[in-house]
Amino acid sequence: MIIRTKAYARAGLVGNPSDGYFGKTISFIVRNFCAEVVLYETPELEILPNDRDHSRFESIHDLAEDVKQFGYYGGIRLLKAAVKRFHDHCAENGIQLHEQNFTIRYQSNIPGQVGMAGSSAIITAGMRALMNFYQITIPKPALANLVLSVENNELGIPAGLQDRVIQVYEGLVYMDFDKALMAKQGHGRYEEIDVRLLPPVYVAYRTDLSEGTEVFHNDIRSRFNRGDKDVVAAMHFWAELAERVKVHLLRGEKEKIPPLLDANFDKRREIYKVSEGNNRMVDAARSVGASAKFTGSGGAIIGTYDDETMFQKLVAKLEPLGVKVIKPQILPE
Repeated sequence: MIIRTKAYARAGLVGNPSDGYFGKTISFIVRNFCAEVVLYETPELEILPNDRDHSRFESIHDLAEDVKQFGYYGGIRLLKAAVKRFHDHCAENGIQLHEQNFTIRYQSNIPGQVGMAGSSAIITAGMRALMNFYQITIPKPALANLVLSVENNELGIPAGLQDRVIQVYEGLVYMDFDKALMAKQGHGRYEEIDVRLLPPVYVAYRTDLSEGTEVFHNDIRSRFNRGDKDVVAAMHFWAELAERVKVHLLRGEKEKIPPLLDANFDKRREIYKVSEGNNRMVDAARSVGASAKFTGSGGAIIGTYDDETMFQKLVAKLEPLGVKVIKPQILPE
């Protein structure tokens, strides 16, 4: 039996990065890109490397280009940590696992390190494959927590729950990570929203602006932990934007959403050090009338557009900058 599972890229519509700071966000899945895991029974347990896991290069220039595209780490560590954490979860919950072994491998076409959750997609797809192989079920809120614990606890990567929640639930989801609620029930409040309520949205990305989440979030985390008033106020601001966008979606007030997405990025520009290239990408998108903000940590943006004419203007404006513009596929075909 060959098990194939997938998890998709995601785009943070609004509220990010408050998800890692007890805030609120809305996010949707981007089925244009996915991580796929293949698992099958074998005599020994083996994790097979992907092309991005190799350590042999034709030249120093090839090594530098590989790091630029994929970062310093491939997916082997993600799958290895996922398998280990899955084992621990089952042991902690008295779940008996059978003795058969397996070989597991992955592939992914999610653009690397541009805030589209490529790493958590590999882990999520891996968890789905393991659940299938061992014939166990993990409730969605607990599964999102489990995926996050792989990165936070096993690998020491700072991250919030948004990516894992949307990759587990899929579709379009509003998330409330209220601190008291999280402490009480162990997870946030997750509300699925009809995708048809969204205004027209685009996603645009480039890889030469990539920066790992561990780097991007570092200073903000320490400032938040110190009680920096500007950072704490920003997290409340972003959470409120998510709440307002949810209300507008449910009321069918699509025209009120674009300014709130712009406000999300403008506040981010006040708090974070945003690179010139990322600023140029956002400003270029806005110059044709579209709204624009980061999908995640930088290198990719999301926004709204009015009609097909504006979408084509977006493409014409951004592609000369080395930016690919797509219409995200959120629902299955």
